[in-house]
Amino acid sequence: MRKRHWGVLISFCAIVLFPLFVVSVYLWGVADDRYASTVGFTVRTADEKAPSSLLGGLASFTGGSSSPDSAVLYQFIRSQALAAEVDKKLHLRDYYSSYWSSDPVFALQPNATIEDLTDYWGRIVRVTYNSSTGLIQVEVTAFTPDMAQKIAKEIVAESQTMVNGLNDSAREDAIRYANSDLKVAEDRLRTAREKLTEFRTRTQIIDLQSDIEGRMGVTNSLQQELAQDMVSLDELSASTSADDPRVAQAKRRIDAIRQRIANERQSLATTIVPGTGKDYPALMSEFEGLTVDLKFAEQVHLSALSARDLAYDNAQRQTRYLATFIKPTLADSAEYPQRSLLFGLAALFLILSWGIAVLIFYSVRDRN
Repeated sequence: MRKRHWGVLISFCAIVLFPLFVVSVYLWGVADDRYASTVGFTVRTADEKAPSSLLGGLASFTGGSSSPDSAVLYQFIRSQALAAEVDKKLHLRDYYSSYWSSDPVFALQPNATIEDLTDYWGRIVRVTYNSSTGLIQVEVTAFTPDMAQKIAKEIVAESQTMVNGLNDSAREDAIRYANSDLKVAEDRLRTAREKLTEFRTRTQIIDLQSDIEGRMGVTNSLQQELAQDMVSLDELSASTSADDPRVAQAKRRIDAIRQRIANERQSLATTIVPGTGKDYPALMSEFEGLTVDLKFAEQVHLSALSARDLAYDNAQRQTRYLATFIKPTLADSAEYPQRSLLFGLAALFLILSWGIAVLIFYSVRDRN
């Protein structure tokens, strides 16, 4: 072997074998066992519609689409807020830093800040989220099985509190919007009634439709008299001569009635109602517009009342709840650290690093 061969061999021992020896000694001789607790849950929304079939009910229970609430909960579990809240109740920093002297790689450093705890939280709490079904599965690791289970239970409790907060916010928003819509509808109804009252006060006509029907009653009576007189004229003409005075008198009466009907119709169409400056057709158009506005405002008000009552009714029920499909488990044996896996990854990384270094060395040597 030449000098460069011995250099490659020594580098292999220094870069690969010695670090692997240190890793193996630490993993199998120093690292403390860690236990895992698994919990699974999802956020369900109460479905007000009854399922049409058993298959539809099962699909609704298992969830067939992504839930925005589950996505919010997924981010909440990984947040600093949850880590700080669990730390207040279970003293995570004191617990995990107590193993620093025996296992400094997998334990939390003493006097850790909240940022350090948040980074460490991402190592001990692994969250899996299925966006298609909205299912969340959490795995918590600790140096004792009891502590791992306690942390998992606390995560479930805090998640339930967060979901209840979403319920409260949704209820407050629904009630606030319903009350706001009801107030707008009440103002609209009040304005429509005031306009109609102002119209009646200004015109001194309580019901314009009835007033017009009363005036039309005179015309209708005249038309009935005209019809009767025309029939009488026909009977008289059939039994008397054309120069009979009664025929002339009947014709004059018919002409007078026709003239009166024409005058009444013209008066109804063109006469200005005192105090308004408008004729009856213009007043009728204004009155119909006010009546339509009033009816529409009443319907909107009834709809707003129903929506407000429905919002208060829904506020009495919990629309979101946390459905736990895997309760926090209690481990019998340690699953972590995964020594064989970590040793294999370390060996792969070191061999690749050594190989790249050797290739670079020979590349530079050949260039020179």
